[in-house]
Amino acid sequence: MNFETVIGLEVHAQLLTSSKIFCGCSTQFGAEPNTQTCPVCLGMPGVLPVTNRKAIELVIRMGLAVHCRINETSLFARKNYFYPDLPKGYQISQYEEPLAEHGWIEIDDESGETKKIRIRRIHIEEDAGKSVHAEQYVREDESMMDFNRCGVPLMEIVSEPDLRSPREAHQYLTRLRQIVRWLDVCDGNMEEGSLRCDANISLRPRNTETMGVKTELKNMNSIRNVEKALMFEVSRQEEILNRGERVKQQTLLWDVNEGAAFPMRSKEEAHDYRYFPDPDLIPVAVPETWQDRIQKTLPELPGERMARWIREFGIPEYDASVLSEDRGVADYFETLVAAGHDPKQASNWVMGEVLRYLNETKNNIRTFPVKTTDLGMILDMIRNGNISNSAGKKVFEKVLLTGMSPDTVVEKMGLRQVSDVSSLDTVVDKVLTDHAKEVEKYLSGHDKVFGFLMGQIMKESKGQANPRKVSERLRAKLDGSG
Repeated sequence: MNFETVIGLEVHAQLLTSSKIFCGCSTQFGAEPNTQTCPVCLGMPGVLPVTNRKAIELVIRMGLAVHCRINETSLFARKNYFYPDLPKGYQISQYEEPLAEHGWIEIDDESGETKKIRIRRIHIEEDAGKSVHAEQYVREDESMMDFNRCGVPLMEIVSEPDLRSPREAHQYLTRLRQIVRWLDVCDGNMEEGSLRCDANISLRPRNTETMGVKTELKNMNSIRNVEKALMFEVSRQEEILNRGERVKQQTLLWDVNEGAAFPMRSKEEAHDYRYFPDPDLIPVAVPETWQDRIQKTLPELPGERMARWIREFGIPEYDASVLSEDRGVADYFETLVAAGHDPKQASNWVMGEVLRYLNETKNNIRTFPVKTTDLGMILDMIRNGNISNSAGKKVFEKVLLTGMSPDTVVEKMGLRQVSDVSSLDTVVDKVLTDHAKEVEKYLSGHDKVFGFLMGQIMKESKGQANPRKVSERLRAKLDGSG
């Protein structure tokens, strides 16, 4: 039977706030267990939560960027379930009245066409703690609780079931991570758990509208693993349906080492959580004036910037796509172009030397040691013929390691090209005299000898002669016009 895949993603993004959502405890990653807690986030009797305004603003910022309607009033609700890492016995979240609804993100579908993936809702909630099992300081039959994450502010982005393949899910999640990073809403680090994704997936016969029985996939700590887990689950459900059996509605955990997903529990529905309004928290009011203020602070988004670069700078779509992956890299590139440098030359260097360094060292462009003025100086020297492109890369490396200015590096390393005609003619004449036989061969029609003579001139000049000028002078002298 020919099936259609139906996928919806629930993405949790940790908001970039310095304190938790309802108390003043730090959200810093990597602290000693249970050192970032207080009576509020531990749910002690008699305490009262106070909402973090910055967290609300970040969710509104995201909602506006992905074309959502921002609700003027939203409510906090208690999501009730019992688990050791949830000390209150409930999680403060939003249910019936979230902060943002009905937005969309564009991706490229399997055929390369632009496709809108609808966003059902974006709401805010607090994180739970972390269960520690069978690690160095815990016996195999023990579990310990680290409550540092309790109360860390999360933004949950729920898509409609519009994704039709694991590849489309990969595209959507990649675009979503790009946007949250671009807006400084979340750092997007899936390895540290600041961006997490659960996937709901079902199969149905093609050309039908009824939804199949869905399963939920969890424990996927990279975008690639989300795609792999979905591919596994598509195959598993296909096998079940082709045998004439029914898929069980359940939650599955992805095991990256096994390359398979295993049942965790039956899948809960909303009524299982007994949502009700939190009596300790007042409704969140978001008047239009607040929305307007946030709207004015939104930067030009990646897709808009890409289109403008292609239109105004004439760079290829591939270049624009790579350079707009990170807002800091995009700003770095655009600063070079604004200073008058050739867009394509600047694009090649940022995509090549700059991104190579950032990828190899896992550094951020914000701490990149080569300033745009220094790279611009290198580009100017290459364009003016003062140094070759290969020498430019040597200068770049030296500036990167030492912080010296490019012109100082050029002088110290003796990399400045000789472009003066009289100086070049002296070297060219010497080589022609020393290789008279090769000159005769060239004059008798052996054009390949030209490359040999060029090599000898560059060797004689210790690589400092300007190759373009050398080629011009050599050809002029061989043709008798020099």
